[in-house]
Amino acid sequence: MVTMFYGLTEGRISFWTYGKAQKTLNIQRDSRVSCLIEAGDEYSDLRGVLVYGVAKLVDDSEGILEVGTNVAERMAGMPDSPELLAEYVAYTGRKRVAFVVEPTRVISWDHRKLATPA
Repeated sequence: MVTMFYGLTEGRISFWTYGKAQKTLNIQRDSRVSCLIEAGDEYSDLRGVLVYGVAKLVDDSEGILEVGTNVAERMAGMPDSPELLAEYVAYTGRKRVAFVVEPTRVISWDHRKLATPA
């Protein structure tokens, strides 16, 4: 299990990482992944989705920059300036690869639906 920033590429979970990172080697060895996204602070507010899938490698520079931009736009503290964002993504993307998750199974939950009406 590894915590990752993620974005959405054509509606699918996507992420990027360094090409020589251990997680890259692990995914190249076995491309099956699971992605867990949760939100909510109190038990009655918890909701989430668990996506099982296959991580497809994106190793062309245009695709890496697209995924990197999607990820960076979601990250807290990223600059609002499109020029600074593009500069950051281009600089950090030089040694990165990206992955797009092709879902094979999706499980979701929403505890807000369990609340009793007032």
